[in-house]
Amino acid sequence: MIKYPNGMKKQTSDASPVLTRYGGRGASLEDDLNRSNEYYRECDIALIYKKPTPIQVVRVDYPNRAHAKIIEAYYRTPSTTDYNGIYQGKAIDFEAKETINKTMFPFKYIHAHQIEHLRKVIKHGGIAFLIIRFSAHAQTYLVPAEEILSRYDAKQKSISYRDVCSCGQLIREGFTPRLHYLDAVDAIYFKEEIHHDEKVK
Repeated sequence: MIKYPNGMKKQTSDASPVLTRYGGRGASLEDDLNRSNEYYRECDIALIYKKPTPIQVVRVDYPNRAHAKIIEAYYRTPSTTDYNGIYQGKAIDFEAKETINKTMFPFKYIHAHQIEHLRKVIKHGGIAFLIIRFSAHAQTYLVPAEEILSRYDAKQKSISYRDVCSCGQLIREGFTPRLHYLDAVDAIYFKEEIHHDEKVK
């Protein structure tokens, strides 16, 4: 049994592990981002990876000398954000979240140390943002971390969907890449108008 800090559990058996996700947050968004990052790497546009979540092993079974089997483990709470890398000579660091809430994105989904990490990325000249998917609207936005930090520091508990639409950038969806989120990065941070799928043609 592997336990996650955000309510997910991974049940292990002799067969392949089955991941059970409670609340349905983040599964499809994570997959879309991983596929998009793979495309960006293959096309030599950017080098961005998902950070592995550290695991604390609690119990291990040794049925014989040649095989060790993890019986119980815990996913530790990540100390930083989900993704980082480099693009256009700038460090990129971002967190990806999905919500079923129609009217707002609650800050309870972001850990305090992740907020502080985003703050330090900005301080040291990097690009920091959140990618937020509103499942009910079938829309995914890139929101600069500065917009989240200003509201967080003002003791707000969320950012409204309306504010996300106003201060964020709607991410175009496609096939390759699945999420054209670097076009959103360009629009906010580099003010470019050329899409990446056009750059590699």
